[in-house]
Amino acid sequence: MEIKPVKNLEAKVVIPGSKSYTQRALIIASLAHGKSFLRNYLISDDTEYLTEGLRSLGSEILKTGEDIIVTGTGGNITNPGREIYLGNNGTATRFLTSIVSLGKGEFVISGDSRLCERPVKPLLDALSGLGVDARSKNKNGCPPVIINANGIKGGSVTFTNVDSSQYISSILICSPFAKTDIEIKLKGSKVSLPYVDMTIETMKKFGVEVVRKNEDHYIIRNNQQYIAQRYMIEGDVSNASYFFLAAALCRGKVRVMNINPQTLQGDIGLLDIMETLGISVIRGDDWVKIIGKEMNSGEYVFDMGNMPDVVPTLAVLAAIRPGRTVIKNVAHLRVKESDRIAAVVTELGRTGIRTEETDDGLIIDGGMPHGAEIETYNDHRIAMSFAMLGLAIPGIKIKDRDCVNKSFPCFWDELEKL
Repeated sequence: MEIKPVKNLEAKVVIPGSKSYTQRALIIASLAHGKSFLRNYLISDDTEYLTEGLRSLGSEILKTGEDIIVTGTGGNITNPGREIYLGNNGTATRFLTSIVSLGKGEFVISGDSRLCERPVKPLLDALSGLGVDARSKNKNGCPPVIINANGIKGGSVTFTNVDSSQYISSILICSPFAKTDIEIKLKGSKVSLPYVDMTIETMKKFGVEVVRKNEDHYIIRNNQQYIAQRYMIEGDVSNASYFFLAAALCRGKVRVMNINPQTLQGDIGLLDIMETLGISVIRGDDWVKIIGKEMNSGEYVFDMGNMPDVVPTLAVLAAIRPGRTVIKNVAHLRVKESDRIAAVVTELGRTGIRTEETDDGLIIDGGMPHGAEIETYNDHRIAMSFAMLGLAIPGIKIKDRDCVNKSFPCFWDELEKL
């Protein structure tokens, strides 16, 4: 698909519900007592895989109008007697690995070839420490995972130099059903902790409290119960970032609706980075307006450990900024839907931009990109970031447009509105 450049960009875009909040709400509602109504949920490949997985574990999930209705199991997990297939949904894989521990018998969780390369060993080790028989089928620390379930005993678990916050969130969500309290401690380096905050916030909305001693120490009392709720899912900041990027690249004006500027989603930090670079940002109650301007030159260094999903967005922005941009603390991007560090470096290189990999990130020397055919690596975030470059640079062609269905199926429709 070739992207057509846009002149005099001025637009308004409405962003669908957050994938991260949709998945957390779906899982927690499925563990609750009663019937929950989730509004503004995201329909995408990832959430469809998760929905089918939760149905196989005994939840009733019905879509009606703008709501998704979830009749919870109260933690009484059904064994489907078959493999639970989750495509390339890493979040669902890690979360359900803990959830199935609440059931009885053997559970197998698997997915496509890329998912079976994505690590889960720290989570399997943590579950083993909590009394769960959990292992990697191929003994390589990756899916398929096999859980011989008989509940979670509880106790204390320590994550050291954790490379995914999803391990922590996974244990947090199932902790109220353990036979004793669960204590989680973090040591060494940590990434993406805003996602843990999002998990704790969603748990609280459904009636379960997490005692936070500090940012490295959590206690979850057992015998708490999730109670069904009417729950509004806020807009997805990761997906909004592409339209922030559009305004910045085209020096245009874009108002992005259904975005909470005070959100716990870590990717909202991209707005601060844009302001640092000289771009104008106006924040409303439920919207953000970006006004693109000539960006500041020189060298900037950004620690993106808490907002890794917008690294491709920032990288594309850096490609047209005069100066060097250093992105660090994102080594965990190598085990996402693609090796995103290598993917960004390769594809920016195709456009003529000098880009270098480092151990934990990349270095971009901005300039004047030219048109190129962009390989997406079946990665939605690569496709959407580079599509926006095509609004400012002629000749950008995106391979495999359908990969955006993982998180933002209506992306091309919204792009067309620009």
